Amino acid sequence: MTHSRLKVGIVGLQPGRSWAARAHVPALRALPESYEIVGIANTSQASAEAAAAATGVSKAFTNVAELLAAPEIDIVTVAVKVSHHFEVVKAAIEAGKHVYCEWPLGNGLAEAEELAKLARAKRVLGVIGTQARVAPEIEHLRHLIADGFVGEVLSTTLIARGGGWGGTIPEKKNNAYLLDSANGATMLTIPMGHALAALREVLGEVAEVSAVLATRRKTALVLDTSETLPVSAPDQALISGVMTSGAPVSIHYRGGMPRDGDGFSWEINGTRGDIRVSASFGHPQLLQLSLNGAQNDEKSFRPIEIPDSYRSGYPKEVAPGNVARVYARMARDLRQGTETAPTFDDAVALHRIIAAIEEASQSGRRARAS
Repeated sequence: MTHSRLKVGIVGLQPGRSWAARAHVPALRALPESYEIVGIANTSQASAEAAAAATGVSKAFTNVAELLAAPEIDIVTVAVKVSHHFEVVKAAIEAGKHVYCEWPLGNGLAEAEELAKLARAKRVLGVIGTQARVAPEIEHLRHLIADGFVGEVLSTTLIARGGGWGGTIPEKKNNAYLLDSANGATMLTIPMGHALAALREVLGEVAEVSAVLATRRKTALVLDTSETLPVSAPDQALISGVMTSGAPVSIHYRGGMPRDGDGFSWEINGTRGDIRVSASFGHPQLLQLSLNGAQNDEKSFRPIEIPDSYRSGYPKEVAPGNVARVYARMARDLRQGTETAPTFDDAVALHRIIAAIEEASQSGRRARAS
């Protein structure tokens, strides 16, 4: 059975440097039987025209409203800053479009809940870009845990470096907003949010959390302007809690880059064995991951190979490959009525954990996360 290609309009594409350009465009073009990029809308028509010309897209819309009104658009990809997600996603849903929105869905739990409710009411599919959970290593890890590689899961521990929030930022224009916690794009929401999505995919729900959030670096140096800007976003996030299974969970994210290229270590401890997930720093959604495991009386960890079937048919590059996996699930869900892509309801569950972490840190008491 053949299907017509789904027509995608992208909001927020800057050639050569934006996430949409680096990940979404190659991801969609790796799925030519399912998708066609038909238009771009940016903050100005001139910007959209430049982006369309650079990427070979046929249509540059005057503004977002014109893109949303276009009858040929089936899906709107929202790849703007977090502070603009709510207004763009809400308008897209009200226009009857399906939406692929980058994570976080909204600036806080309340916005995410409203968007998820609206998507259900309008009967459109809202997909959230938590692509770490579909990475080949995470998919294989989920199956290993389900098949009993470690036996019963006793506990899990994750220590990572946030990559940013380390006292410097490269550019004022594109990075300064990350320093202000009010903008909703922090170490807690972005890298830790993606890591939490992967953790939930493998181990299930987080039930309760205690937390300490601290901003130890009060200022950041802007490298392109030599300015020093104030910082309110936390650069230390320590979480302890319990999964609904009863297994304890411990997470510590630290701002900045690791000294030795070893900046993400997630270990799952069980009655029969252990598995460790590693990466160069704490953004599992865009980095090459590796798995190592040990069972029973083994005294050292050994590499766990990922079957080729997890990678076949997708871009080899990690970031567009993982984004393409989400788009492939989205196409399947729209055509077959399945529920395989991460949805706005999944985003709300993640936002709820983050809200519980913030509540626990502020109150000094344990908070329910699900």
